[in-house]
Amino acid sequence: MSFIISVITNFIINTISAWGYLGVGTLMAVESACVPLPSEIIMPFAGFLVAQGKFSLLGVTLAGALGCTVGSGLAYAAGVWGGRGFIEKYGKYILISHHDLKIADNFFNKYGSAAIFFSRLLPVVRTFISLPAGLAKMNFKRFIIYSFLGSVPWSFGLAYLGKKLGDHWNTLGVYFHKFDLAIAVIIIVGAAWYIRRHLKSLKCKN
Repeated sequence: MSFIISVITNFIINTISAWGYLGVGTLMAVESACVPLPSEIIMPFAGFLVAQGKFSLLGVTLAGALGCTVGSGLAYAAGVWGGRGFIEKYGKYILISHHDLKIADNFFNKYGSAAIFFSRLLPVVRTFISLPAGLAKMNFKRFIIYSFLGSVPWSFGLAYLGKKLGDHWNTLGVYFHKFDLAIAVIIIVGAAWYIRRHLKSLKCKN
């Protein structure tokens, strides 16, 4: 695991060093497009470069937030134009019914703005929330607005910490990894409960 993290960290450092603000935005876009590229490394390193006088804190915050918004839009589009049709056609084979889709639709129509905003402040969840929002066809304008608004404090906070930590900026990745594991466990438990509930429902019907 440490080897993988080292490779990813070097990739992030090289990309930002070569591309500047564009590198920050591009990497954050990739992270928000359902690719687990850790923003907990991207933004703190950008913050470290702020401390070195190579970037401004406002600049990396905007680059990070805009990158998140672009990547989120791509994941949303994948959910709308690819995933929705697939789920409607084959969802029953992976225990997702039309009723489940309707529940998701109602949830994002009612609570979507808050869900998108606060999910941007959570490790792991922030990476994947856009796809279900697209599957549920949440209002795109609201999705983009709240994706950006939620990404600003996340990008700023990590960059600020990286700036304050200076040469020790990379310690944040290890710290946040503990939150990643905790949230991953919660997601796995939730998925297990979901599968068990659906299997039980199918058994009752039979």
